[in-house]
Amino acid sequence: MNEKIDSPFLSVKNLSVTFQTPKGDFEAVKNISFDLNKGETLAVVGESGSGKSVSALSIMQLLPYPLARHSQESSIIFDGNELVGQTDQFMRTIRGRKIGMIFQEPLSALNPLHTIEKQIGEVLKTHQGMDNKQAMARIHELMDLVGLSNMKDRLNAYPHQLSGGQRQRVMIAMALANEPELLVADEPTTALDVTVQAQILELLNDLKKRLGMALIIITHDLSVVEKMSDKVCVMKHGEIVERGMTADIFKNPGHEYTKMLLGTLPSAMTGVANNKSPVIIEGQNIKVYFPKGKTFFGKPKDYVRAVDDISLTLREGQTLGVVGESGSGKTTLGMALLKLNASEGKIVFLGDDISRKNRKEMIRHRGDMQVVFQDPFGSLSPRMSVEQIIAEGLKIHKKALSKNERDALVVEALKKVHMDPETRHRYPHEFSGGQRQRISIARALVLEPKFIVLDEPTSALDVSVQAGIVDLLRELQSRENLAYMFISHDLRVVRAMAHHLIVMKDGKVVESGIAKDIFENPQESYTQELLEAALNLKARKAA
Repeated sequence: MNEKIDSPFLSVKNLSVTFQTPKGDFEAVKNISFDLNKGETLAVVGESGSGKSVSALSIMQLLPYPLARHSQESSIIFDGNELVGQTDQFMRTIRGRKIGMIFQEPLSALNPLHTIEKQIGEVLKTHQGMDNKQAMARIHELMDLVGLSNMKDRLNAYPHQLSGGQRQRVMIAMALANEPELLVADEPTTALDVTVQAQILELLNDLKKRLGMALIIITHDLSVVEKMSDKVCVMKHGEIVERGMTADIFKNPGHEYTKMLLGTLPSAMTGVANNKSPVIIEGQNIKVYFPKGKTFFGKPKDYVRAVDDISLTLREGQTLGVVGESGSGKTTLGMALLKLNASEGKIVFLGDDISRKNRKEMIRHRGDMQVVFQDPFGSLSPRMSVEQIIAEGLKIHKKALSKNERDALVVEALKKVHMDPETRHRYPHEFSGGQRQRISIARALVLEPKFIVLDEPTSALDVSVQAGIVDLLRELQSRENLAYMFISHDLRVVRAMAHHLIVMKDGKVVESGIAKDIFENPQESYTQELLEAALNLKARKAA
């Protein structure tokens, strides 16, 4: 008994994971070891493809066995029980009840055919045997915990009807439903705006203290690592290259790779825009209303005003930053300008009024307006290779190109986003989340558009790649006079990119103007709260 108390709550020893691939075995994790006690937080950091998520899935025994296999020396002891090689029957007593997991991509992790109520309720009924009334009470409590109090009357919604941040918070609610002893959080705040991010991190800290819960955070966001963790493991190419106490590593990193991660940030704020350059797109009094409830005769009782009377102008070579909390209407506004959402108001693109153009009439403009979606896994076809995905637009909008010419443009696009062109013959599921997002960016860039809506384009990227992508986007903008609408919750990245800024809340603009002026002297209290939350995440480093 004493031996069990003295031993670590979680002990990972000599963990190695090898995947069988058509080209031979690939060693994704190489002989890593770490310990974790109750009440401690361990951060696992590293760039995409370093083996972070594979290590986490090994703890849950969720790897695609037998395509993935552990070495004979691999050992994962949780609360005195060896998990490597355990049966599914045994693991079902562990997963969800004793070990909870927040997955990286909520759209792929949530069941698209089940409502939010059913998915959270299933966790409670399966592990705690709750009846419908008990489960509903607990669901409401969880909605409050994760900052979704306004979702209580929308529990019959499906995942695709929620914003990215709302889906992520639903995932967190499911993981916390049974108050697990160990929580594995794989990029838990990637899709969240800064105010909710601060709330979620505070929530996780409170639960850890209240329940004595152990916490593993897998992230590329070093501000989260510094704020949350007691210990850090830095991974590169499947190996742990540095480990230690968080304060020690941030103060005095020993490995060159760790130093590179800590020193990489998007460069300073962008310069002043040329307000005499040609207008690329203009929106006047844009409205997007969704019906909310219907009468007996099928007429809407009320409307969700997702975008409520917004006007904007975006010029050649400029970036319009759009910020606000999840559900504020940022993405809906971008989709309305691209004519991918039905809307009211006037939209003029390259001097052409496209407000009432139908799908067929819009084809001539599609090559000039592109979008990079927030969730790369959901936006990339799993049945198409990377080459086919990137070349698809070329086949439609540049039909005269030969196969070799198309292939050359695909190779060039992949090089621009710092990916090996040889990867173009692989499929999306073979890449990490960050790599899939880079493929999405390459797909948008290959057509050399005039206007790109960038919907959280860096949220899934490592800090080093994030800075490179920001530099790349600005370089392309400078060289080709591209116009960007940059939607993001990462105010640090927005500050580096935007010439002008729109701050949205509940479908309305609460503040707008020159980005530099707003960042330095915000006038509205809501804007001040957003900036304060972003700065608080980095307060320790600034101190």
